Amino acid sequence: MDLSSTVAFFLVMIALAAMPSTSVALVVVRSATHGVPNGLAVAAGIVLGDLVFVALALFGMGMLAETLGGLFAVIKYAAGAYLIWMGIGLLRPRATPAEPATTQAGKASLLASTASGLMLTLGDVKAILFYASLFPSLFNVAALAAMDVLVIIAVTMVTVGGVKAAYAVGARQAMGQLRGTAGNRHARTAAGGVLAGAGAYVIARV
Repeated sequence: MDLSSTVAFFLVMIALAAMPSTSVALVVVRSATHGVPNGLAVAAGIVLGDLVFVALALFGMGMLAETLGGLFAVIKYAAGAYLIWMGIGLLRPRATPAEPATTQAGKASLLASTASGLMLTLGDVKAILFYASLFPSLFNVAALAAMDVLVIIAVTMVTVGGVKAAYAVGARQAMGQLRGTAGNRHARTAAGGVLAGAGAYVIARV
């Protein structure tokens, strides 16, 4: 694996990770409403899902998505339902509007945030097809050494994780500026609508 292929892979992954998507929406909403740690946990789940697809593509199991199509459909339904549930939770009025953000963050489960990011990513069967088609165009997959595989894994973690983490931090900062104002309520409503809509979109595409 040469340097030019590695750089090309890095740039492609950065561009794709930064594109607006349901995964970006999930990171932003989770961070803005439950704190940066939860946004980072979602990002970690997304990275884990991408690493699963990277492993499948690298080791020649691109047909697994077709073989386990039913399982992926179940995962997509679960991911969509979870997004809708979180969206409805944001749309419901809070019993204590002045509740500190730190309390909200304490109530949110980091494990649930990680699982939501993982399920959302695994529910996208097209992701494995993307990796299965991208890798042969950039690398000689059959000739990849162990170090090459480690580099690919590292690039995936740095690009996807780094970009999603930036979204998480940026979202929390933006929400902090709205705290205590009517804008906070409007932001929660918009975020809930985005999550619920994203969940419905995921389910509709099963």
